[in-house]
Amino acid sequence: MTDIVALSIHELAQRVAQRTLSAQAVTRAYLERIEALEAALHAWAYFDPAHALEQARRIDAGDSRTLALAGVPVGVKDVMDTADMPSSYGSPIYAAHRPSVDAAVVAAARTAGAIVPGKTVTTEFATFKPGPTVNPRSLGRPEPHTPGGSSSGSAAAVAAGMVPVAFGTQTAASIVRPAAFCGVIGYKPSFGTLPTAGVKPLAPSLDTIGAFARSVDDVAFFIGTLARREFAVDAKQPLRVGICTTPYWDAATEASRQALTDAARRLEAAGARVADAVLPAACRNLAETQTGIMSFEALLAFAPEAASQPDALSDPFRAVLAAGAALGGAGYAALQREAERGRQALATCFDTFDVLIAPSAAGEAPAGLASTGDPIFSRMWTLLGNPCVHVPTGTGPGGLPVGVTLIGPRWGDDLALSAAAALERALAH
Repeated sequence: MTDIVALSIHELAQRVAQRTLSAQAVTRAYLERIEALEAALHAWAYFDPAHALEQARRIDAGDSRTLALAGVPVGVKDVMDTADMPSSYGSPIYAAHRPSVDAAVVAAARTAGAIVPGKTVTTEFATFKPGPTVNPRSLGRPEPHTPGGSSSGSAAAVAAGMVPVAFGTQTAASIVRPAAFCGVIGYKPSFGTLPTAGVKPLAPSLDTIGAFARSVDDVAFFIGTLARREFAVDAKQPLRVGICTTPYWDAATEASRQALTDAARRLEAAGARVADAVLPAACRNLAETQTGIMSFEALLAFAPEAASQPDALSDPFRAVLAAGAALGGAGYAALQREAERGRQALATCFDTFDVLIAPSAAGEAPAGLASTGDPIFSRMWTLLGNPCVHVPTGTGPGGLPVGVTLIGPRWGDDLALSAAAALERALAH
């Protein structure tokens, strides 16, 4: 008997399109996983099994032969609008909010045949106040561990097998860090790959839509379908890989440092040419630059909420807005000039290397749910707009996942995905 939950999303869609497997059977298999685990994980802000089955029935009743994502269940982060479900953005301000149309990427996924069982938990407005989601890798421990943020529910849902793929967004570290903590593939494409229309904006010059999945092929296929782009993922392609410790190496634990060393060694054994990469001086303070830009853009984006319901904003979110106000418009423009200098400087690294490999997080997921962890290792790459793919490499001394990020040149997603696939393959062997 076919183990539906073990199939790749490409296999699922092909079988549903060929009518050797029904969308309803696929949906039921994943609904069973959600219903069995949700009470412990709290990955979903909204979940409607009856509506998911109704979506599946419509797929089965129609002509699904040309649907690339026919019958594939997709988790949708709750900063994305959905016309048939609430979109609360992780805030009590929007608890009763019902959008009239889907976000562009949600509409694209549905048009391709995807099924949306519900909305996954996000932190407040995709920032720092955690939601209730528990890291599935820490189930059974005396104290739960954070799944990371802000795409906490999406990463946890994929890690627990509740859905084969889920949307995430990243403005600082909100795809790579939860992928690292939960031990799944996380892909943040080049900035601008997917439209953000219908996604609650936090910092428009940084906000990037990506996804979580169980394999590099799955996440490349999913994002490629929505972007109308077929990525050339070649796990056997010999690549020049630069080991990038980043300016924040002092923040890395021994587990994270060892993960980087081990991953570089695996890639070298698989045929890559590996050497140390030294970042240009213009890249030294870009995490701080990203923090300032995010704060100021959030100040502008959330002026309505700050004016109408300031008491409904959390203290951490008010601190973000206060930092933006303190920076001011002239300071913001100066930071954007720094970011542009950083992009130009980093581009020279890709004259020497096809991809860079760097830490994804400081270490394993911290215990407790009061914080989602430190975003320090992803801020720079998000600011620069480069494609990033997190690959889990194993576990640290605490028994929780660790991994690394493969970074490609802007619009060189094929290279980042190919390097990630090569590492995934080397780890499997």
